[in-house]
Amino acid sequence: MQNVPYWRLSGFYFAYFGFVGAFSPFWGLYLKSLAFGALQIAILMSLFQVARIFSPSLWGWLADHTGRRVPIIRWLAGLSLLAYVGVFFGTSFSWLFAVMLLLSFFWSASLPLIEAVTLGHLGDRFDRYGHIRLWGSVGFIIAVVGLGYLIDLVGIQALLWVILGLLITVSLFSQKLPEPFPTTKHKDDGALRDILRRPEVIALMAACFMMSAAHGVYYTFYSIYLVDHGYTSAQVGWLWALGVICEILVFIYMPRLVKAFGLVTIMLGSLALAFVRFFVIGWAVEIVWLIVLAQTLHAATFGTYHATAVALTHRYFKGKHQSKGQGFYTSVSYGMGGSFGAVLSGYAWESLGPSWTFTLSGACAMLGFIIFAWLMPKGD
Repeated sequence: MQNVPYWRLSGFYFAYFGFVGAFSPFWGLYLKSLAFGALQIAILMSLFQVARIFSPSLWGWLADHTGRRVPIIRWLAGLSLLAYVGVFFGTSFSWLFAVMLLLSFFWSASLPLIEAVTLGHLGDRFDRYGHIRLWGSVGFIIAVVGLGYLIDLVGIQALLWVILGLLITVSLFSQKLPEPFPTTKHKDDGALRDILRRPEVIALMAACFMMSAAHGVYYTFYSIYLVDHGYTSAQVGWLWALGVICEILVFIYMPRLVKAFGLVTIMLGSLALAFVRFFVIGWAVEIVWLIVLAQTLHAATFGTYHATAVALTHRYFKGKHQSKGQGFYTSVSYGMGGSFGAVLSGYAWESLGPSWTFTLSGACAMLGFIIFAWLMPKGD
């Protein structure tokens, strides 16, 4: 990949999503080991989504204003590491609430900035994005599978030290990131408020909100749900890994999919398959082959969805608005939508039960499908 720092960008994605592979599947199990209730776990896990409401937009604005994204990424990586160290000094709900809120404020802004940096290096070669991003999926798989076995072997406390090591690795990789050359100014940058009023942008952000809301129960309770039904931590790790393996295949073949179907059709397909996936998880947890099949649909509910959302955001937010655009996408989807879904799942889990909670999440995805199909201008 000529003139593109392939391995330095790939290395950062590898370490970044290695952390995600350790944190998302297993942190809820750690919180449960501290005897927290379902609503307390949902609140603590939702903090990462809450921070995404305002943090990415704030740091994205600063990056676009200064034109220096990489130094900000380095600061965010270092401050995330510093904040995380707090988990070793207390286990009360209020203490972990403060630690996780601070950690999430710094951590949640890193991804949209590295996306903007990567796209800045790629320029018109967006088809190469998946070949860089797939290394994040590889990091996730190694972390989630390895930790599954490690936790079964030595206990949940191992999670704390593995995450610490991964955050140190992220910080080290951030020091190697190169700043992309300044992009040429687009004549149609436009005012940000005008971009936000465009129907295609409203349609995209509404769909992203609902897709992330649909995943709220998955990221909060999926591992707990499986363990409660007799799955081991190693099996849980492999199920998470299976979804990401399928995601890697999507990133490899994404250019062909876009050429064959177009971004809008891919987004609609992703939302429809999310409904199927969460309905199956909710009602077929005892049928292993169906749970395995549902995990392969992660290729659609995250893989094609995320790649499409990033591409459409890059298309609509041009030039001087690129970092703000990626930050806004993260804020609306993973921030607002993820927070709504996580907290809603905490209430529904105790009042409606797991099966109906996953069904409710599937309904969120279907609502996103309807809104996107209704609002998206034809021929976009």
